[in-house]
Formats: sequence, C-alpha cells, structure tokens
Amino acid sequence: MSTPEPVVLSLPFRGTWLARNSPARRVPSHGTDLFATTYAMDFVAVRGRRTATTRDWRALLSTEPVERFFAFGQPILAPAAGRVVSVHDGEPDLVARRSPLARVPYALTQAARVRGGAGAIAGNHVVLELDDRGGYVVLAHLRAGSIRVGEGEPVAAGQELGACGNSGNSTQPHLHIQVMDSADPFTARGVPLSFRDYQVWRRPDGPPVAVEQGIPHESEVVERR
Repeated sequence: MSTPEPVVLSLPFRGTWLARNSPARRVPSHGTDLFATTYAMDFVAVRGRRTATTRDWRALLSTEPVERFFAFGQPILAPAAGRVVSVHDGEPDLVARRSPLARVPYALTQAARVRGGAGAIAGNHVVLELDDRGGYVVLAHLRAGSIRVGEGEPVAAGQELGACGNSGNSTQPHLHIQVMDSADPFTARGVPLSFRDYQVWRRPDGPPVAVEQGIPHESEVVERR
C-alpha cells in the first residue's frame, strides 16, 4: 500500500520547541499504530534546549512540579482552519517524571492507561476536522480547564485552542499532534503530516535554517516563521 501524501500544517505554537518522536526518524513514530499514532509527533518547549527552569535532585530521583517546565501553560494554536469535532477536558495535569527512577512505577501502569481509552492516553485534547476534507488533527495533553473551543465551532488557522499541559499519558509537559483519516482514533488510520514556513536549529551553535515545508527531525529545535 502506498503512503498517502502528507497533510501540510503550520506549527501549532509560538516560540522554540524541541521535536521528539519524529516520523522522520522512524515509522510508526511512537512504536505503534494504536490510536492512529503512526505518524504522530511530540514537541517540548525549550529555551536554549533546556526544558525547565530548574534541574535539581528531583529531576534525578523524584517527580517534579509541572510549573517549572517551559511548555506548561503555553498557548496551543490551530495548525490549520477547520471545525472542532470533539473536545475532551477534565483530566488532571500529572506531576512530571524526568527521572528514570520516577518512570518505573509509571511504566507499570501503562497497560491500564491504554485500557482507559482516549482520555487516559491523550488526556485533555481537541480533534479538528480540517477544511476541504484534509483529515482530522488531534492536539493532545492539554492543560486541564484550558480548552477555549467547543464541539461544532469553526476555527481559523492560528486561533488559540487551549494551553499545553501534562494530562494523559505524559511524563512532562509537551504537545502531541497527529493526523487521522477519520475522527475516531479507535478505528482511524494515521496520516503523514508536514509543516510549512518554519525555521530550524540543527546544531546548538548553528544558525537557523528556513524550511518552506518539511518534517522536523528528532531533537531539532523549531520555530514558526
């Protein structure tokens, strides 16, 4: 089966963010096709490649408050014009777990979260149907109570949808984005995505490179142009 053409989006945030689990590195990008995550991507807000204001003993041995992470509370924007087909809110923002030790008990409950469905995995999230039948975009792990749109509402590209959080299957505040061929992640298939008009820092000491359309590679830092 041939790979469909990618759906072209704008980056759904302002500022500099680090690409994680990029489909430019591997497909399925998250190691599974479950919940249509085949081509999904994650983004973590950074400042100089740092993800948080503090790195102390808690980052090495324990859990951390989400408020110390740059991504937490950052506005999440509509990556294209469309219509809201579903909204899920009310999931709590979890403590962060940068520490490998803190991730051990979390990993043991992974199967239970999968059985818990979309809310347990995606946390607070918005699903958009793109204009011109361009697919369905999921923006996940949003901050509890931050979603600003409702089902059936039309949205413009760049409109604020909510804020980045740490809800659902998440070990630190970040944005998860994916495109699907239908609105139900239990039956949908993942669709490739790409982004337009951004700049990328491929090396910490290098200049930004302008990209008209592409997929950020693993660990690249990107920003809207």
